[in-house]
Amino acid sequence: MTDYGQDLLFGAFVTPTAAPVHQAVELAVAAEEAGLDLVTFQDHPYLPRFHDTWTLMSYAAARTSRIRLSGNVLSLPLRQPAVLARSHAALDRLTGGRIEMGLGAGAFWDGIEAMGARRLSAGQSVDALGEAIAVIRAVWDATATGPVAVRGTYYQVDGLKRGPAPAHDMSIWVGAYKPRMLRLIGRAADGVLPSLSYLEDGPSAYAGINEHIDAAARDAGRDPARIRRLLNINGTFSQFGRSFLNGPAEQWAEDLAGLTLEHGVSTFILATDDPTAIAEFAGDVAPAVRALVAAERSA
Repeated sequence: MTDYGQDLLFGAFVTPTAAPVHQAVELAVAAEEAGLDLVTFQDHPYLPRFHDTWTLMSYAAARTSRIRLSGNVLSLPLRQPAVLARSHAALDRLTGGRIEMGLGAGAFWDGIEAMGARRLSAGQSVDALGEAIAVIRAVWDATATGPVAVRGTYYQVDGLKRGPAPAHDMSIWVGAYKPRMLRLIGRAADGVLPSLSYLEDGPSAYAGINEHIDAAARDAGRDPARIRRLLNINGTFSQFGRSFLNGPAEQWAEDLAGLTLEHGVSTFILATDDPTAIAEFAGDVAPAVRALVAAERSA
């Protein structure tokens, strides 16, 4: 078993489609009203049918008062890390500490390149992400002496004044699947954020994810338990159990509790644009998962 003992979080993964105009914002409001902890938004700036994710997050933050918000995940090649650091810190301060940072190294390179960014290889994109995290953390380190100086291959930030710091200890969650990226998370990030639908071996693939992250964290002198394990999930609520995350809320709770206890997954983010599914996930599944996990931990 690989239960890292972290508190459980439940969220929604919303598609920021531009029509109808306010659908994504209303889903964020619905997620808050249902009691979820987190609402996240896809980021595909090269798709004109999507709202700009950062603009949407800012608008949704103004319409909500409690729920945390994050990109899922922001396309780093199209967003300068120093600007990301300051925009996240600013919105975190404006919202009283409700913003987290979700980052991706870049996936859809035709669209990224079409917007004017440089196409990178898989290895280059991982190296660029590592440099970006260093820039972001240096900008947030407002109490350190001297300006930010990160002289990398992909990002050169030299002489930038530090700050502001976020209102809370903001997490950097990285969308990742491959060993090299997972090892970067172990060394430098605060969480891993894969999608269940992209795991070739299904939920059992999380064992391999943990192995790479934990080994790299230990090599870097970090406690693996401090790195949050998140998972974007999708499924179907139905009367009778048919398969993993295809059945009644009670089965969903057992499936997800198993992932927590066996693989340490502590944040489940439901990909849906259905407010009814959001309400069932928040009202029936989340409390049942918490109860099952608490009972097993105390046994």
